[in-house]
Amino acid sequence: MSAPDPHTAANAGPTTGQTPGPITADIAIVGTGHGGAQAAIALRQQGHEGSIVMIGRDAVPPYERPPLSKEYLAGDKPFERIMIRPEKFWADKNITLKLGCAVNEIDPARHEAKLSDGTTLTYGKLIWAGGGDPRRLPVPGANQKNLFYVRDKKDADAMMAALEAGARRAVVIGGGYIGLEAAAVLRKLGCEVVLVEALDRVLARVAGPELSRFYEAEHRRQGVDVRLSHGVTEILGEEGRVVGVKLDNDDVVECDMVVVGIGIVPAIAPLIAAGAAGSNGVDVDVFCRTTLDDIYAIGDCAAHANDFADSAVIRLESVQNANDMATTAARAIMGDKQPYHALPWFWSNQYDLKLQTAGLHIGYDTCLVRGDPEARKFTVIYLKDGVPIAFDCVNMMKDYVQGRKLLERGVGRIAPELLVDTQIALKELI
Repeated sequence: MSAPDPHTAANAGPTTGQTPGPITADIAIVGTGHGGAQAAIALRQQGHEGSIVMIGRDAVPPYERPPLSKEYLAGDKPFERIMIRPEKFWADKNITLKLGCAVNEIDPARHEAKLSDGTTLTYGKLIWAGGGDPRRLPVPGANQKNLFYVRDKKDADAMMAALEAGARRAVVIGGGYIGLEAAAVLRKLGCEVVLVEALDRVLARVAGPELSRFYEAEHRRQGVDVRLSHGVTEILGEEGRVVGVKLDNDDVVECDMVVVGIGIVPAIAPLIAAGAAGSNGVDVDVFCRTTLDDIYAIGDCAAHANDFADSAVIRLESVQNANDMATTAARAIMGDKQPYHALPWFWSNQYDLKLQTAGLHIGYDTCLVRGDPEARKFTVIYLKDGVPIAFDCVNMMKDYVQGRKLLERGVGRIAPELLVDTQIALKELI
């Protein structure tokens, strides 16, 4: 069961009943997340003086997504502090925001897009920064109230409302970054939390076993009931509201709220329908161009050959990727073609642990631990044929900063005993 496409009328904001007149944009940007916002900013920085229209499903101006499952959900940051720019900025830069609206169809031959409010948008160039929708839980009862996905402000606001109404027993489904971050915040807010992961370890898709086991132990220490190697077969409800989660071993976990974090589905249906190449994301070249004339794609939904993954075609769901691809596309549109070549990096805040990742661990054959996990300050180093390819740094800012530089320089083999010696700074190995 796949998620509904986020750029269909069914998922758009309310319409007025009247069809607005056509609009024209020299450059249209679909999506108002990190990628879309950075694309607009970069175009102005690169000297574009023509019209820019940004189309977004959100009813509010561009804001940061990562804090939704962390500081915003915890109440540590108000919405104003997670806005990418103050609302006045967009008007000052002559960037038009068309909010609460979605793109339903694209006609690449006519350079037209049909919007969910009935508007026809004519564009010169189009940058697709549509991201994705949360992957839906494909089990009976998953449409109950108090079952939440964390993808936009409305999701986080709904969770906060449930907590304010007294929800205190939570089941988190999915042991990736979103699930673990949500579990940490819910524990901070005093909830009982059961975390269910179908695989045999958390973070299985993004990290090695050493880091997984550390985070499993940490969450258990914080009071989270972590249940691995278990799937969900049904969401139980009464009067339309969740009251429990049934697992594949027939155990029932009683709860009054459920948070689902099992990945996203790229929002690319209008592009694919228009003839763009792609399957798991829309395919782009080194300048972020799709196979459709004058249409670029960036961010979570863009499948690209990544230099730091042996040129394997992958999607990267990160702020770094969205921002760097946005700049690449803006430069290409402005005639300054610079191939996309950016070291991937990520971060996750859970409890008092700051995880910072540099590089991609895809294809690693050796794993080293630098520092002391018991002291909650250590780095996991991934190597392939003796060459470092990624660093997972837990409360080790210096290792992260220096590890990034090491990977960006493309150093060769380094003796393992040097990498794990905390008396030797990583920068000395460059």
